[in-house]
Amino acid sequence: MKTSDFDFDLPQELIAQHPAKHRTDSRLMVFRRPDGNVEHHFFSELPQLLREGDLLILNDTRVIPARLKAVRDTGREFEILLLEMISPSCWKAMVRHGKEASKGIPLRLLDHQSQPTDVIAEICGKDIENGTYSVRFTRNGEEIDLNTCLADLGSVPLPPYIERAPEPEDVVRYQTVFAHYPGSVAAPTAGLHFSENLLKELQNKGVQIQYVTLHVGAGTFAPVKTENLTEHPMHEEPFILTEETAAAIRQAKHEGRRVIPVGTTSMRVIESVARAQGGTSELHGMTLRTKLFIYPPSPFYVADALITNFHFPKSTLLMLVSAFASPGKTDGRETILEAYREAVRQRYRFFSYGDAMLIQ
Repeated sequence: MKTSDFDFDLPQELIAQHPAKHRTDSRLMVFRRPDGNVEHHFFSELPQLLREGDLLILNDTRVIPARLKAVRDTGREFEILLLEMISPSCWKAMVRHGKEASKGIPLRLLDHQSQPTDVIAEICGKDIENGTYSVRFTRNGEEIDLNTCLADLGSVPLPPYIERAPEPEDVVRYQTVFAHYPGSVAAPTAGLHFSENLLKELQNKGVQIQYVTLHVGAGTFAPVKTENLTEHPMHEEPFILTEETAAAIRQAKHEGRRVIPVGTTSMRVIESVARAQGGTSELHGMTLRTKLFIYPPSPFYVADALITNFHFPKSTLLMLVSAFASPGKTDGRETILEAYREAVRQRYRFFSYGDAMLIQ
Protein backbone atom coordinates (compact mmCIF):
# COMPACT_ATOMS: atom_id res chain seq x y z
CA MET A 1 0.00 0.00 0.00
CA LYS A 2 1.05 3.61 -0.55
CA THR A 3 1.00 6.65 1.70
CA SER A 4 -1.38 8.44 -0.67
CA ASP A 5 -3.91 5.65 -0.12
CA PHE A 6 -4.53 7.07 3.36
CA ASP A 7 -5.41 10.61 2.38
CA PHE A 8 -8.78 12.28 3.03
CA ASP A 9 -10.21 15.79 3.01
CA LEU A 10 -10.34 17.40 6.45
CA PRO A 11 -11.79 20.90 6.88
CA GLN A 12 -9.47 23.07 8.96
CA GLU A 13 -12.30 24.10 11.29
CA LEU A 14 -12.71 20.50 12.50
CA ILE A 15 -9.24 20.47 14.08
CA ALA A 16 -10.05 20.97 17.77
CA GLN A 17 -8.29 23.98 19.29
CA HIS A 18 -9.70 23.52 22.80
CA PRO A 19 -10.90 20.50 24.78
CA ALA A 20 -14.59 19.85 25.38
CA LYS A 21 -15.99 21.55 28.48
CA HIS A 22 -15.86 18.26 30.37
CA ARG A 23 -13.69 15.28 29.45
CA THR A 24 -16.59 12.91 28.89
CA ASP A 25 -18.51 15.45 26.75
CA SER A 26 -16.51 14.32 23.73
CA ARG A 27 -18.42 12.42 21.06
CA LEU A 28 -17.72 8.75 20.47
CA MET A 29 -18.13 7.02 17.12
CA VAL A 30 -18.57 3.25 17.46
CA PHE A 31 -17.19 1.41 14.43
CA ARG A 32 -18.24 -2.22 14.08
CA ARG A 33 -15.64 -4.24 12.22
CA PRO A 34 -17.85 -7.10 10.95
CA ASP A 35 -19.93 -4.81 8.72
CA GLY A 36 -18.24 -1.38 8.86
CA ASN A 37 -21.36 0.21 10.36
CA VAL A 38 -21.01 3.19 12.68
CA GLU A 39 -23.07 4.49 15.58
CA HIS A 40 -22.90 7.92 17.21
CA HIS A 41 -22.59 8.26 20.98
CA PHE A 42 -20.94 10.38 23.65
CA PHE A 43 -17.89 9.24 25.60
CA SER A 44 -19.95 9.33 28.80
CA GLU A 45 -21.86 6.33 27.40
CA LEU A 46 -18.75 4.13 27.32
CA PRO A 47 -19.81 1.99 30.33
CA GLN A 48 -22.96 0.98 28.43
CA LEU A 49 -20.93 0.13 25.32
CA LEU A 50 -18.35 -2.10 27.00
CA ARG A 51 -18.90 -5.56 28.48
CA GLU A 52 -18.44 -6.87 31.97
CA GLY A 53 -15.00 -8.49 32.04
CA ASP A 54 -13.43 -6.30 29.35
CA LEU A 55 -9.83 -5.37 30.13
CA LEU A 56 -8.86 -1.76 29.35
CA ILE A 57 -5.15 -1.00 28.91
CA LEU A 58 -4.34 2.66 29.68
CA ASN A 59 -1.05 4.50 29.12
CA ASP A 60 -0.09 6.16 32.43
CA THR A 61 2.73 8.33 31.06
CA ARG A 62 2.80 11.97 32.20
CA VAL A 63 3.43 14.87 29.82
CA ILE A 64 6.32 17.04 30.97
CA PRO A 65 6.45 20.85 30.49
CA ALA A 66 8.82 20.28 27.61
CA ARG A 67 8.74 23.64 25.83
CA LEU A 68 11.49 26.00 27.02
CA LYS A 69 12.38 29.55 26.01
CA ALA A 70 15.93 30.88 26.05
CA VAL A 71 17.94 33.90 24.95
CA ARG A 72 21.60 34.35 23.99
CA ASP A 73 23.85 37.36 24.60
CA THR A 74 22.87 38.92 21.26
CA GLY A 75 19.22 39.10 22.36
CA ARG A 76 18.18 36.37 19.94
CA GLU A 77 15.43 34.19 21.42
CA PHE A 78 15.28 30.43 21.03
CA GLU A 79 12.75 27.70 21.73
CA ILE A 80 13.89 24.33 23.01
CA LEU A 81 11.51 21.36 22.81
CA LEU A 82 12.72 18.53 25.00
CA LEU A 83 12.31 15.11 23.39
CA GLU A 84 13.96 12.57 25.67
CA MET A 85 16.25 12.56 28.69
CA ILE A 86 19.76 11.27 28.00
CA SER A 87 20.85 12.03 31.57
CA PRO A 88 19.34 14.36 34.20
CA SER A 89 21.45 17.25 32.86
CA CYS A 90 21.47 16.36 29.15
CA TRP A 91 18.47 16.01 26.86
CA LYS A 92 17.74 15.21 23.26
CA ALA A 93 15.84 18.23 21.93
CA MET A 94 14.66 20.22 18.97
CA VAL A 95 15.98 23.81 18.94
CA ARG A 96 14.30 26.53 16.92
CA HIS A 97 17.03 28.67 15.30
CA GLY A 98 19.52 26.05 16.47
CA LYS A 99 21.98 26.96 13.70
CA GLU A 100 22.49 30.29 15.48
CA ALA A 101 23.41 28.55 18.73
CA SER A 102 26.38 26.47 17.70
CA LYS A 103 28.18 24.17 20.09
CA GLY A 104 29.19 25.82 23.36
CA ILE A 105 27.23 29.08 23.02
CA PRO A 106 25.33 29.68 26.28
CA LEU A 107 21.58 30.14 26.06
CA ARG A 108 19.97 31.54 29.19
CA LEU A 109 16.59 30.01 29.99
CA LEU A 110 13.62 32.29 30.62
CA ASP A 111 10.96 31.82 33.28
CA HIS A 112 7.20 31.99 32.78
CA GLN A 113 7.35 35.80 32.87
CA SER A 114 10.04 35.76 30.14
CA GLN A 115 12.67 36.91 32.66
CA PRO A 116 16.24 35.49 32.43
CA THR A 117 17.16 32.83 34.98
CA ASP A 118 20.49 31.37 36.12
CA VAL A 119 19.95 28.12 34.17
CA ILE A 120 22.11 27.83 31.05
CA ALA A 121 21.52 25.55 28.07
CA GLU A 122 24.38 24.63 25.72
CA ILE A 123 24.25 22.58 22.56
CA CYS A 124 26.81 19.79 22.84
CA GLY A 125 25.98 17.71 19.78
CA LYS A 126 23.71 17.36 16.75
CA ASP A 127 22.13 14.42 14.97
CA ILE A 128 22.39 15.58 11.37
CA GLU A 129 20.09 12.84 10.08
CA ASN A 130 17.01 13.92 12.05
CA GLY A 131 17.94 17.49 12.98
CA THR A 132 17.85 17.03 16.75
CA TYR A 133 20.39 18.30 19.29
CA SER A 134 21.95 17.17 22.53
CA VAL A 135 21.53 20.00 25.06
CA ARG A 136 23.31 20.24 28.44
CA PHE A 137 21.89 22.28 31.31
CA THR A 138 24.02 23.96 33.98
CA ARG A 139 23.79 26.48 36.82
CA ASN A 140 26.89 28.42 37.92
CA GLY A 141 29.01 26.12 35.77
CA GLU A 142 27.70 22.93 37.40
CA GLU A 143 25.45 20.41 35.67
CA ILE A 144 21.92 20.31 37.12
CA ASP A 145 19.02 17.89 37.12
CA LEU A 146 16.66 19.73 34.81
CA ASN A 147 13.69 17.81 36.20
CA THR A 148 13.97 19.78 39.44
CA CYS A 149 13.20 23.10 37.74
CA LEU A 150 11.09 22.13 34.72
CA ALA A 151 7.85 23.22 36.40
CA ASP A 152 9.26 26.75 36.83
CA LEU A 153 10.72 27.01 33.32
CA GLY A 154 8.75 24.85 30.91
CA SER A 155 5.29 25.11 29.37
CA VAL A 156 2.80 22.61 27.98
CA PRO A 157 4.06 21.22 24.64
CA LEU A 158 0.82 21.62 22.69
CA PRO A 159 1.04 20.06 19.23
CA PRO A 160 1.69 22.37 16.26
CA TYR A 161 -1.84 22.09 14.86
CA ILE A 162 -3.23 23.79 17.99
CA GLU A 163 -2.66 27.30 16.75
CA ARG A 164 -2.59 29.20 20.03
CA ALA A 165 -0.38 29.68 23.04
CA PRO A 166 -0.84 27.36 26.02
CA GLU A 167 -3.49 28.49 28.49
CA PRO A 168 -3.94 27.60 32.18
CA GLU A 169 -6.55 24.94 31.32
CA ASP A 170 -4.00 23.06 29.21
CA VAL A 171 -1.88 22.25 32.28
CA VAL A 172 -4.74 20.02 33.44
CA ARG A 173 -6.53 19.08 30.23
CA TYR A 174 -3.47 18.09 28.15
CA GLN A 175 -2.85 15.40 30.78
CA THR A 176 -4.83 12.26 31.56
CA VAL A 177 -6.36 11.94 35.03
CA PHE A 178 -4.30 8.77 35.51
CA ALA A 179 -0.95 10.23 34.36
CA HIS A 180 1.81 9.02 36.66
CA TYR A 181 5.29 8.53 35.17
CA PRO A 182 6.78 11.71 33.61
CA GLY A 183 8.49 11.46 30.23
CA SER A 184 6.11 12.29 27.34
CA VAL A 185 6.22 15.38 25.14
CA ALA A 186 2.77 14.63 23.70
CA ALA A 187 -0.32 13.32 25.44
CA PRO A 188 -1.72 9.82 24.85
CA THR A 189 -4.82 11.56 23.61
CA ALA A 190 -7.37 8.75 23.68
CA GLY A 191 -6.95 8.75 27.44
CA LEU A 192 -7.89 12.42 27.75
CA HIS A 193 -11.61 11.55 27.57
CA PHE A 194 -11.61 9.60 30.85
CA SER A 195 -12.65 11.30 34.07
CA GLU A 196 -12.16 9.82 37.53
CA ASN A 197 -15.92 9.30 37.80
CA LEU A 198 -16.05 7.48 34.45
CA LEU A 199 -13.24 5.16 35.54
CA LYS A 200 -15.23 4.35 38.69
CA GLU A 201 -18.35 3.68 36.60
CA LEU A 202 -16.40 1.28 34.41
CA GLN A 203 -14.98 -0.58 37.39
CA ASN A 204 -18.42 -0.79 38.99
CA LYS A 205 -19.67 -2.46 35.80
CA GLY A 206 -16.91 -5.05 36.05
CA VAL A 207 -14.52 -3.60 33.48
CA GLN A 208 -10.95 -4.32 34.51
CA ILE A 209 -8.29 -1.61 34.17
CA GLN A 210 -4.53 -2.05 33.87
CA TYR A 211 -1.70 0.23 32.80
CA VAL A 212 1.31 0.34 30.52
CA THR A 213 3.81 3.17 30.20
CA LEU A 214 4.95 4.47 26.83
CA HIS A 215 6.60 7.89 26.73
CA VAL A 216 5.21 9.61 23.65
CA GLY A 217 7.79 11.46 21.56
CA ALA A 218 7.41 14.28 19.03
CA GLY A 219 7.84 11.63 16.33
CA THR A 220 4.17 10.81 16.78
CA PHE A 221 3.48 13.95 14.70
CA ALA A 222 6.13 13.18 12.07
CA PRO A 223 4.66 12.96 8.56
CA VAL A 224 5.22 9.94 6.38
CA LYS A 225 7.48 11.37 3.67
CA THR A 226 7.90 8.22 1.59
CA GLU A 227 5.23 6.95 -0.79
CA ASN A 228 6.38 3.38 -0.15
CA LEU A 229 5.40 2.52 3.43
CA THR A 230 8.27 0.07 3.85
CA GLU A 231 10.73 2.95 3.45
CA HIS A 232 9.31 5.07 6.28
CA PRO A 233 11.73 5.36 9.27
CA MET A 234 9.38 4.84 12.22
CA HIS A 235 10.10 6.84 15.38
CA GLU A 236 11.26 4.95 18.47
CA GLU A 237 9.74 5.23 21.94
CA PRO A 238 10.53 3.59 25.31
CA PHE A 239 7.87 1.55 27.11
CA ILE A 240 7.24 -0.62 30.15
CA LEU A 241 4.81 -3.52 30.38
CA THR A 242 4.70 -4.68 34.00
CA GLU A 243 4.30 -8.30 34.96
CA GLU A 244 1.02 -7.38 36.68
CA THR A 245 -0.45 -6.02 33.45
CA ALA A 246 0.96 -8.93 31.44
CA ALA A 247 -0.65 -11.39 33.86
CA ALA A 248 -4.00 -9.59 33.55
CA ILE A 249 -3.78 -9.83 29.75
CA ARG A 250 -2.90 -13.53 29.87
CA GLN A 251 -5.84 -14.25 32.17
CA ALA A 252 -8.28 -12.25 30.02
CA LYS A 253 -7.19 -14.07 26.86
CA HIS A 254 -7.48 -17.47 28.56
CA GLU A 255 -10.99 -16.62 29.77
CA GLY A 256 -12.14 -15.27 26.40
CA ARG A 257 -12.52 -11.70 27.65
CA ARG A 258 -11.69 -8.74 25.44
CA VAL A 259 -8.41 -6.82 25.74
CA ILE A 260 -8.96 -3.19 24.71
CA PRO A 261 -5.98 -0.82 24.47
CA VAL A 262 -6.84 2.83 24.94
CA GLY A 263 -4.90 4.68 22.27
CA THR A 264 -2.39 3.69 19.65
CA THR A 265 0.40 3.96 22.25
CA SER A 266 -1.10 1.21 24.42
CA MET A 267 -1.73 -0.82 21.26
CA ARG A 268 1.91 -0.51 20.19
CA VAL A 269 3.11 -1.68 23.61
CA ILE A 270 1.08 -4.89 23.78
CA GLU A 271 1.57 -5.73 20.12
CA SER A 272 5.32 -5.02 20.32
CA VAL A 273 5.68 -7.36 23.27
CA ALA A 274 3.63 -10.06 21.51
CA ARG A 275 5.96 -9.88 18.52
CA ALA A 276 9.08 -9.85 20.71
CA GLN A 277 7.84 -12.90 22.60
CA GLY A 278 6.89 -15.01 19.63
CA GLY A 279 3.65 -13.51 18.40
CA THR A 280 1.43 -15.11 21.01
CA SER A 281 -0.92 -13.88 23.72
CA GLU A 282 1.32 -15.40 26.40
CA LEU A 283 2.75 -12.02 27.39
CA HIS A 284 5.28 -11.41 30.15
CA GLY A 285 6.55 -8.13 31.55
CA MET A 286 9.08 -6.28 29.44
CA THR A 287 10.96 -2.97 29.29
CA LEU A 288 11.98 -2.09 25.77
CA ARG A 289 11.94 0.49 22.99
CA THR A 290 9.58 0.09 20.08
CA LYS A 291 9.73 1.16 16.44
CA LEU A 292 6.73 -0.97 15.53
CA PHE A 293 4.98 0.38 12.43
CA ILE A 294 1.57 -1.21 11.95
CA TYR A 295 -0.19 -0.86 8.61
CA PRO A 296 -2.44 -3.09 6.44
CA PRO A 297 -2.38 -6.07 6.17
CA SER A 298 -0.83 -6.43 9.62
CA PRO A 299 -2.10 -9.13 11.99
CA PHE A 300 -2.93 -8.39 15.64
CA TYR A 301 -2.05 -10.83 18.40
CA VAL A 302 -3.59 -9.34 21.54
CA ALA A 303 -6.07 -6.50 21.01
CA ASP A 304 -9.77 -7.28 20.54
CA ALA A 305 -11.04 -3.69 20.32
CA LEU A 306 -9.48 -0.22 20.35
CA ILE A 307 -10.37 3.22 21.71
CA THR A 308 -8.64 5.97 19.75
CA ASN A 309 -8.98 9.55 18.51
CA PHE A 310 -9.38 10.69 14.90
CA HIS A 311 -6.00 11.00 13.20
CA PHE A 312 -4.10 12.93 10.55
CA PRO A 313 -4.46 12.11 6.85
CA LYS A 314 -1.58 9.92 5.67
CA SER A 315 -0.31 9.38 9.25
CA THR A 316 1.11 6.22 10.81
CA LEU A 317 -1.74 6.37 13.35
CA LEU A 318 -4.40 6.29 10.63
CA MET A 319 -2.55 3.37 9.05
CA LEU A 320 -2.63 1.50 12.37
CA VAL A 321 -6.39 1.90 12.82
CA SER A 322 -6.93 0.93 9.17
CA ALA A 323 -5.01 -2.28 9.80
CA PHE A 324 -7.01 -3.00 12.96
CA ALA A 325 -10.30 -2.49 11.12
CA SER A 326 -9.56 -5.69 9.17
CA PRO A 327 -6.56 -7.59 10.62
CA GLY A 328 -4.48 -9.46 8.07
CA LYS A 329 -6.29 -7.82 5.15
CA THR A 330 -6.19 -4.53 3.26
CA ASP A 331 -9.89 -3.71 3.04
CA GLY A 332 -9.89 -1.96 6.44
CA ARG A 333 -8.41 1.13 4.83
CA GLU A 334 -11.52 1.95 2.83
CA THR A 335 -13.97 1.18 5.63
CA ILE A 336 -12.03 3.42 8.02
CA LEU A 337 -11.81 6.19 5.44
CA GLU A 338 -15.56 5.95 4.92
CA ALA A 339 -16.04 6.22 8.68
CA TYR A 340 -13.78 9.29 8.66
CA ARG A 341 -15.84 10.81 5.84
CA GLU A 342 -18.92 10.22 7.98
CA ALA A 343 -17.13 11.87 10.91
CA VAL A 344 -16.50 14.93 8.74
CA ARG A 345 -20.15 15.01 7.64
CA GLN A 346 -21.27 14.77 11.28
CA ARG A 347 -18.79 17.49 12.32
CA TYR A 348 -16.73 15.38 14.68
CA ARG A 349 -13.68 17.16 16.10
CA PHE A 350 -10.25 15.82 15.15
CA PHE A 351 -6.82 15.24 16.72
CA SER A 352 -5.59 15.70 20.32
CA TYR A 353 -8.50 17.68 21.78
CA GLY A 354 -11.01 16.10 19.43
CA ASP A 355 -13.51 13.27 19.64
CA ALA A 356 -13.00 9.53 19.94
CA MET A 357 -13.70 6.25 18.20
CA LEU A 358 -14.37 2.76 19.56
CA ILE A 359 -13.39 0.08 17.03
CA GLN A 360 -14.79 -3.34 17.93
